[in-house]
Amino acid sequence: MSTSTPVEALSGARVGVVGLGRTGTAVVDVLIALGARVTAFDARSAAVDALRETLGTATADRMDGAVVGDDAGIAAAIAETDLRLLVVSPGVPATGPVLAAARARGLETWSEIELAWRLQRASARPDVPWLAVTGTDGKTTTVGMLAQILTAAGLNAPAVGNIGEPAITTVAAGRADALAVELSSFQLHSTHTLSPLASTCLNVAADHLDWHGSMAAYTADKARVYARTRGAAVYNAADAATLAMVEEADVVEGCRAIGFTTAAPALGQVGRVEDVLVDRAYHAGRRRSGVELATFADLVHLAPGADADRLPAHVVADALAAAALALATDAVAADPGAVARGLRAYRPGAHRIATVAQGGAITWIDDSKATNPHSAQAALAALPEGTGVWIVGGDTKGASFHDLVRAVRAHLRGAVVIGRDQTAVLEALAQQAAGLPVATIPDGGPQDVTDAAVAAAAAMAHPGDTVMLAPACASWDQFDSYAQRGDLFARAAARAAQAAAAAEGGLR
Repeated sequence: MSTSTPVEALSGARVGVVGLGRTGTAVVDVLIALGARVTAFDARSAAVDALRETLGTATADRMDGAVVGDDAGIAAAIAETDLRLLVVSPGVPATGPVLAAARARGLETWSEIELAWRLQRASARPDVPWLAVTGTDGKTTTVGMLAQILTAAGLNAPAVGNIGEPAITTVAAGRADALAVELSSFQLHSTHTLSPLASTCLNVAADHLDWHGSMAAYTADKARVYARTRGAAVYNAADAATLAMVEEADVVEGCRAIGFTTAAPALGQVGRVEDVLVDRAYHAGRRRSGVELATFADLVHLAPGADADRLPAHVVADALAAAALALATDAVAADPGAVARGLRAYRPGAHRIATVAQGGAITWIDDSKATNPHSAQAALAALPEGTGVWIVGGDTKGASFHDLVRAVRAHLRGAVVIGRDQTAVLEALAQQAAGLPVATIPDGGPQDVTDAAVAAAAAMAHPGDTVMLAPACASWDQFDSYAQRGDLFARAAARAAQAAAAAEGGLR
């Protein structure tokens, strides 16, 4: 099926959907409504049963069928079908047998994002702007800030994609004025025709190499966010790789390159002057001076302890990126004060640098969403030197931790290592942080691992310290999700803080 195929041509076409989570179920529903003959694929028979229940009998009866099997079994089934198109879940690896089978057959593969974009273009509102965000770290924060800025400008602008509601569901509802779209490299891999109004890759560091097969492949998929961008291709002035992506991107004629920087902005950039966020990219007088967009007072609620002096640099960078994207819309360009209002309204999601307990003069921070070294480094580097007790470890996804440990060593008092296989983390700590106190937690169930890690961290921390769960790893080896890991930590930290506060009171 050609990459230029409109969604109307899906009527009567045989389409496979791989992965039946919430997004996959929404995809099946939309495809059936479009008249496609759908075959669903998943490793879990329970997922197929849940799909039928969610769709209802009448809709489910219009499916061609369902195949339950592992990746190899699904690949074999795909090889034997006469499918014209495959819509794949982000969990299907680029290097795995399913996509290999599709490639061998010359079968076109789309992401849910690709289908949603085509549905948007075929809808009664084809010109609703999409603002697309990818990057190794900061995507969720930036998209959340962006959605709030757009909302402050009077738009119905939900955050969708790798966050919030599936994009396909929002597009099918037809009520959005703009979309703030978080895109993972997995989604971008099978996205072919998206043409956003504005786009950004916030940063690039090694992550998900097991999925992509190489750093080069991972970077290439991140760079796809800029393809066909119409208004503003936003890059990180501190990350040369993102500027190179913009320079090499096949954008629409007239698209501008806009930089964001936590330093004073040059012409064509948004940046920071002391505690003020400044635009020198969009406003009419940008060649002579900058104009204020917001101040640190609009972001202070995102700093540990609401202390502006502790506002993490990466939070400022994310706010600047969100502003640069939002200003590409007519609504925010006409009302730049929406940037400050939106940033004030933004509240971070759970498990992202969230202070979850304080007691005994120790602060406990849940950053369970820091699932790679780059993200963990950004969080830990904001701590005063020598005051951090770091809970680290999990499913490494093939990452190296030497650069991370070297970068954050000065900020640490000690480390508590979790994870089923701790080899890579312990090796980095031994080589890059010799002499740093390290406690290791035996493998076990989620609750036992969490309780032991919190107890070890409490024993290691001194008054004035911060215990931070910033694992730099995925959670799948010992937890159901990063959310479960963070929730268990928050509850255990609260108990530890209460005990410390009670003990402190008893000593007075």
